Amino acid sequence: MIPITVTVIAKNEEKNIGKTLAAVQGWAEEIIVVDSGSADKTMDIAKTYGATTLEHQWLGYGQQKNYAQSQAKNEWVLNLDADEVITSELKEEISTVLKTADSKNISGFAISRRSYYVGKWIKNGGWFPSRVVRLAKKSSSKWSEPAVHEVLEVNGNVENLNSPLDHFTFPTIESQILTNLRYAKQGSIQLLKSNSSHGVFIMLMKAWWKFFNTYIFQLGFLDGKRGLIISINAAHSLFMKYAFTIETTEWNKK
Repeated sequence: MIPITVTVIAKNEEKNIGKTLAAVQGWAEEIIVVDSGSADKTMDIAKTYGATTLEHQWLGYGQQKNYAQSQAKNEWVLNLDADEVITSELKEEISTVLKTADSKNISGFAISRRSYYVGKWIKNGGWFPSRVVRLAKKSSSKWSEPAVHEVLEVNGNVENLNSPLDHFTFPTIESQILTNLRYAKQGSIQLLKSNSSHGVFIMLMKAWWKFFNTYIFQLGFLDGKRGLIISINAAHSLFMKYAFTIETTEWNKK
């Protein structure tokens, strides 16, 4: 084992979390799963892999991850989503780089994600390498706390790792649509807080640009029918963020 803590936030993830935890069991010195009220067997499964299981009221993605990180006993913390699986190559690379991280004054590492959509790795449309900071020193990092799209902010040098993380993001088209709608509602809350413009023209232009950018500029068309569906759904999600905002500010006025 290496002196690292793996944190996972979860709710009703019994279909996914077993693979996530199996990949780090026996490698990471500590595994922490923070649950926000699962009604399935998520917590029971986590315990079978030797994870420390904690209940914590849901306050937001960033808030939940900050709580999980605060409970870690190790200085180096790796955050994983419940639908992500660390590869053997990435584990080996992390084990190697942590031996010299302090001497090189490195405080964090960014990891690329190899995301799968309905069973196939999506290489274009902005999906790969989709590099995110996930491994960092506890004392030098903190998650941002917006309504959606939180990021791990590191005070210090951050380097890129070469090996990818497998991300089994959407097993079905329906799962993408439901997730996008949830993000759209959360994004609407953030939009309202920022007092940004949200008229019909902006709504249409943002959605159109999202499709054009992901499908054409970022070569989503090279992923075939999946690329087309992904780009349309991404544009729809952005459209709905502004639609929810219009509903709140104009149609629900008393």
